[in-house]
Amino acid sequence: MEIQKQKQRRKRKCLCCKESYVPDARNRWHQRYCSKPECRKASKLASQGRWLSSDKGRGYFLGPVHVERVKMWREAHSGYWKGNVPRVAEPLQDVLSVQVVVDKCDATKLSMNALQDVMTSQPALLIGLIATLTGFALQDDIANASRRYITLGHDILGNGPKNKSEGGMHD
Repeated sequence: MEIQKQKQRRKRKCLCCKESYVPDARNRWHQRYCSKPECRKASKLASQGRWLSSDKGRGYFLGPVHVERVKMWREAHSGYWKGNVPRVAEPLQDVLSVQVVVDKCDATKLSMNALQDVMTSQPALLIGLIATLTGFALQDDIANASRRYITLGHDILGNGPKNKSEGGMHD
């Protein structure tokens, strides 16, 4: 096991710049060039040269089929080699038409206690929320926590008992 670790850490000499480097662990068996930009270019050229000289790559761009393929691609992408040609981006989705928002409710009819109305009309939600916050599952524990929360809420709102002797939790 220790021998494998030593092999992974072993330095190599870059075929381009001749300097020592530690190969990437994921590619250590095939990496022959370091990560410098000029060495990466040399690696790419060497790789392309090996492929073009192989049986598969030798005739890849030759023949009437490939000539026609390249001609069709060039016609479809005529501005590809021109450089700074502004490209028109196609939208990812159709533009939605704007809908006018109609205000159906009268703001004067809204109650100041809207949140409280929702909570009192949803007892299961309130009990579930208290159980989640406290971690209690027993009704007695939830009831005690609810009393504490109600007292704390009255203290914060200023409409509950004013001191501890009258039942409030906070000054």
